[in-house]
Amino acid sequence: MTTIARMQRANRGTQFRAYRLHGSDPALLDPFMGIDHAWMSAPTFPPHPHAGFSAVTYLFLDSETGIANRDSQGNRTLIEPGGLHWTAAGRGVVHEENPAVRGSTTHLLQIFVNLPEDRQNAAPFALTLRPQDVPVVQRPGARVRVPLGAFGDARSPLTPPTEVTLLDVTLEPMAELEVPVPAGQRAFFMPVFGSAEIDGKSFGLDDLGAPVMPTVPDATTHKLVAKADGAKVAVFIGKPLHQPILSNGPMAFATKESLAAAAAAYHRGEMGSL
Repeated sequence: MTTIARMQRANRGTQFRAYRLHGSDPALLDPFMGIDHAWMSAPTFPPHPHAGFSAVTYLFLDSETGIANRDSQGNRTLIEPGGLHWTAAGRGVVHEENPAVRGSTTHLLQIFVNLPEDRQNAAPFALTLRPQDVPVVQRPGARVRVPLGAFGDARSPLTPPTEVTLLDVTLEPMAELEVPVPAGQRAFFMPVFGSAEIDGKSFGLDDLGAPVMPTVPDATTHKLVAKADGAKVAVFIGKPLHQPILSNGPMAFATKESLAAAAAAYHRGEMGSL
């Protein structure tokens, strides 16, 4: 049975506005922990720690500028419009992201992905995908960018520590697209622009809801159909990790001991600084 996960508005002043999808039931989005669909035009979040999971930033092609990403491991990356940056925080890292040109607007997804428990205390690292390296699949009336995972014969060149799929789907008015979901995996569909149907269930930004498809033992295919105004939809697919999530906000682990140890390490300065 399809579940509708509710999105919440999350604005900070005039320089950051977002629709936030964070399930009150952590198992609902597993292995994802939450997503912010956001527009940012000025520095909003000061340097902050992450530990135990991955923070992933994907910029839509209509962004007016890129994102300047830096972290306490010494990584300095410009995330270009259409590109993606994956920070696997592991046992802990401090990072910061700001628009490369202040006053120009970035349009992005900030995606929080859980790490398998046996990788939560590993050393942090980063992966970057340039926009020109994102595979693109054309279907009648549909264009699918594949920054993570696979669609059809196209596969992202990235191999992240949690295997997930992200599809950036643009549909012309009334166009249809079949979206396969492998056995044992879960999918959910976040509206970006316009409105659409998934298996006959309508959704769009006006509804502030994202359909979540249940995990099933066999592979399934879902029909995505744009309404008369066309649609852009972000599709997330992954295999649930089925592990506890204990969080203090910027950190999340499967055990309270690991969470406490990471918090103590941060306060001792062991995650570095910016």
